[in-house]
Amino acid sequence: MDEVFAQSKKFFYLPLNEKLKVLRNEKHRGYTPMFDEVLDPDNQVHGVLPGWRQTMEKFHHEALEVGKAVSRIIALALDLEVDFFDKPEVLGKPIATLRLLHYEDQFSDPAKGIYGAGAHSDFGFITLLATDDVMGLQICKDKDAKPQIWEYVTPIKGAFIVNLGDMLERWSNCMFK
Repeated sequence: MDEVFAQSKKFFYLPLNEKLKVLRNEKHRGYTPMFDEVLDPDNQVHGVLPGWRQTMEKFHHEALEVGKAVSRIIALALDLEVDFFDKPEVLGKPIATLRLLHYEDQFSDPAKGIYGAGAHSDFGFITLLATDDVMGLQICKDKDAKPQIWEYVTPIKGAFIVNLGDMLERWSNCMFK
């Protein structure tokens, strides 16, 4: 994880014109500028930083293994067979996306309703968030509360934060939220 964050920082400190050479493609690989979800799918991630692609591909593979381990713990908590989510008809071939996010302070303006990422729930099964020592993620434990109460999640270097997604909430009949 240290190498992933080191490579990520190197990338995000590049000038914008360099980052724009590797925009996110149709496989969601590449750079996504702040507030930009419609990008040129022909730009591929290659050649900007030596070792970058290899580091990210290795991390993606290893993060998938962590996700599988978490899914096995969830299966046991639901009184299912440990390999329930490994089955081809369930989550045998997960659709997993690696996104490196870098929220720049100058873009957030809560008074105007502008945030690095607005309030949302993750739509999938789980989301693994590898963190460095930068505070930023907030959670709302009761999305139906009025007003909603948002709390910061303290990042722990070298650890993953596991967000349980909407799919898991539905599949577990709201046991996991």
